[in-house]
Amino acid sequence: MNINAPIARAWHGILIAVALIGCHGALYAQDSFPNRPVRLLQGYAAGGPVDLVSRILGDKLAEIWGKPVIVESRVGAVGAIAARDVARSAPDGYTLLVVASNHVQTPFLTPNLPFDPLKDFTPIRQYADVPMILVVNPSLPVRSLAEFISYAVAGKVTMATSGTGSAPHLAAAQLAGRSNSEFLYIPYGGVAPGKVAVMSGEVNAMFLAPPLAVPSVQDGKLRALATSGLTRWRDLPAVPTVAEAGYPGYEASVWIGVLGPAKMPPELVAKLDRDIRTAVQDPKVQARLVGAGYDSLDAGAARFQEILKEDYTKWGNIISRFKIGAQ
Repeated sequence: MNINAPIARAWHGILIAVALIGCHGALYAQDSFPNRPVRLLQGYAAGGPVDLVSRILGDKLAEIWGKPVIVESRVGAVGAIAARDVARSAPDGYTLLVVASNHVQTPFLTPNLPFDPLKDFTPIRQYADVPMILVVNPSLPVRSLAEFISYAVAGKVTMATSGTGSAPHLAAAQLAGRSNSEFLYIPYGGVAPGKVAVMSGEVNAMFLAPPLAVPSVQDGKLRALATSGLTRWRDLPAVPTVAEAGYPGYEASVWIGVLGPAKMPPELVAKLDRDIRTAVQDPKVQARLVGAGYDSLDAGAARFQEILKEDYTKWGNIISRFKIGAQ
């Protein structure tokens, strides 16, 4: 008789029971998530656009979950500090990252980042975006994007940016690449100084977010030629998109999304995705996003993962082609 057989069967039963208890515990933890405060980290200045839309989301999620959602600004390295901290966190859903589209641009602008923007994160949901408006000084002798490009081909256009590798810079570089034109880029210490420079005639043009562009366009201090989004901006319905104006496929919106650390359980990702979608679909949240100058998006985890990969390739090619480097 093999006396080891009963012992082996006993251990086999014990291991199955432990496995079942473990599975039950995991399912219970996910079903009861969250049972303590959740942190939303973002790497931009408190009170800025990304911080604002992070708090809009956090407020509603706290209401849905009945648990605090704490928005933390970890400023530095163009969002890389916050991203690093989330990448190193446990994949339990309690530490999440709110990112903008520069998440997939920064690796090409800043070498030796302590994380991979794709491999070290779990996409959860993309929930807001905002296009930019290409504006010029009204004294510039152009009234359409076609005229503007012709003017640029003649070597006459200066383009304000809010810094090398910034969203206005990359939007302009994409346009230059599509139109085979060149711009002389003039970096300023932010979008507001760049806007002032365009209005004063110090430079010719700039891509600006709607909250900054629209009021000055409406009062005649700036002229809008095109919007960088996929659709026309609601407050400037007569202004075409760049794609409509002759460059199909052009798009340079600034999007906002939520990531978690790599290796999050699929069931937990699905729950977070659903809850964020529920939050963003709330009419009050929609109104707050519109008031902040954003549109809501409906891109779940799977689609967000595709967008991250697509944008990583797209912006990497543009940055490499034009040899754009962070200052």
